[in-house]
Amino acid sequence: MPEYAFETIHCDAASGYSLFGGVGLSTEGHREAILRRAAEGWRYAGCIPASQRAGGFIETVDLIFEREKPED
Repeated sequence: MPEYAFETIHCDAASGYSLFGGVGLSTEGHREAILRRAAEGWRYAGCIPASQRAGGFIETVDLIFEREKPED
């Protein structure tokens, strides 16, 4: 049976412009988190927006990791 872990990543670094105008947002630390978890035996399984601004910008995402639970 798999076990799951979640890690919150913030999308709050302003950079560039979006296609619809305004300043774009980018994530910080997602690659480091995925590589660190992989070294610990976790597999990246996906992400879920955790918080979002009224204008639609995602502020945080939860990265989802999974691995097989060791047998007891």
